[in-house]
Amino acid sequence: MSSRRLLIVHAHPDDETIGTGITMAKYVAEGASVTLVTCTLGEEGEVLVPDLTHLAAEHTDSLGPHRQGELRSAMSELGVTDWQLLGEPGKYRDSGMVDTPSNNHERAFMNADLLTAAADLVGIIRDRRPQVVVTYDEFGGYGHPDHIQAHRVTTYAASLAGAPGFRPDLGTPWQISKFYWTAFPRSVIVAGIEAMRAAGDTSEFAEMDPDDLPFVVDDDVVSTSIEGGAFLDAKMAALREHATQVTTDGGFFALADAVGMQAFGTEYFRLVQGPTPASEEMETDFFTGVA
Repeated sequence: MSSRRLLIVHAHPDDETIGTGITMAKYVAEGASVTLVTCTLGEEGEVLVPDLTHLAAEHTDSLGPHRQGELRSAMSELGVTDWQLLGEPGKYRDSGMVDTPSNNHERAFMNADLLTAAADLVGIIRDRRPQVVVTYDEFGGYGHPDHIQAHRVTTYAASLAGAPGFRPDLGTPWQISKFYWTAFPRSVIVAGIEAMRAAGDTSEFAEMDPDDLPFVVDDDVVSTSIEGGAFLDAKMAALREHATQVTTDGGFFALADAVGMQAFGTEYFRLVQGPTPASEEMETDFFTGVA
């Protein structure tokens, strides 16, 4: 087991690459143990590949297993060999966007019993013993019900994992040293949108109001930047493996084309538990201050 161990929790396949692909590839390359936990198979996702639209929930409802395969291929591109599904595959189902009928599915992750789901994660935490855990903020990044639930489950599990009296059958208690939330700094995203507009991009992403972006956070709450321009190609290759969800001619890909490494070669986080940086400068390593 590596002396540096990182565990990252995401809601659906592809979330991990968009928000933390550089980070995972960088720490794997440096010899750290990197564990990804994905809470659902993304069964309610929109299918962007015309030949695969039959997989959608409203047709054969077989998108989940397909996206599991996409996740496997994406992790291969990033070098991540330890990726887990929360519980057994399909235990927790993609809830879909807020206020859609899929929110009421009997296995929708947003409605999962919090203690049951947290216990599933506690077992992984105690087995992998990460010093650092990463997930979304209380808004789930942009308000998706499953992202919010992933935040709740991870926060609860991080606490329970270190409690000696909780479920000894799940392993020896383990206390996490540092806890982070993913973050998209306002200045970085605004600069990207402005660059896209200057280049003549008229896509939906480029037309978004920089002052009304639900997924950005103010720069002054961002504590940590993980820089890994050398792994940008790996991140983009991993994104392409999520073909049913990501297209290469717009959205995040267009942002990368517009501002390159600034948009995609650096990923940002908020430290919410653990030793704070000794200086006011941006922290550049999750394991700073970890014994």
